Amino acid sequence: MTDTDVITDGVRTALTSVARDLHHDYDGVFAETTIELLLENCYRELAATATVSRWLVLSTERFARQRLDALAHTETQPSGRPPAVLFLCVHNAGRSQMALGYFHHLAGDRAIGWSGGSEPGEHINGAAIDAMAEIGIDISREFPKPWAQEFFAAADVVITMGCGDSCPLVPGKHYEDWDLPDPAGKTLTDVRPIRDEIEQHVRRLLDQLGIPPG
Repeated sequence: MTDTDVITDGVRTALTSVARDLHHDYDGVFAETTIELLLENCYRELAATATVSRWLVLSTERFARQRLDALAHTETQPSGRPPAVLFLCVHNAGRSQMALGYFHHLAGDRAIGWSGGSEPGEHINGAAIDAMAEIGIDISREFPKPWAQEFFAAADVVITMGCGDSCPLVPGKHYEDWDLPDPAGKTLTDVRPIRDEIEQHVRRLLDQLGIPPG
């Protein structure tokens, strides 16, 4: 599918409906043009790697909301905003999703987190979903997505996991690289130790940020 035919008439109708909801939720925060352009950009980015379009509009809405929230976070005075962390890996299907799941679970609303991948996969790793479900954290509703400039601009800390030189370097950001095995293709038994190692990393990160785990 070429760039010119990604957004069909049916898709545009669906995106128009999504845009109305976003206009309502971000009224007075962002101009309608800003929202509509970002929404279209989100759809094109996700469509570029998607093999199944069934949930693409829903994922687009969620991706757009995350980017708008990151943009709003950037525009908030530093003294009045919680710390923000961006988790990056290759496919945004395993390590970064488990790390983000732990981060949300342990930090609650005292910090903000996003995730992304250099080469987004088609879906979240099933073994990663099951491993996290075992300890009461649901990441099944997440979806692989590329990293976005809004995330980098908003993040105080950028955590990389296996994406190497493909991870952009943004001046002024604190970077950490977590050397973790890729759970892709591994069984649940093999993913559990990776999950537990990620938990320890996240707990140390929260300690560095001065956030007691909840």
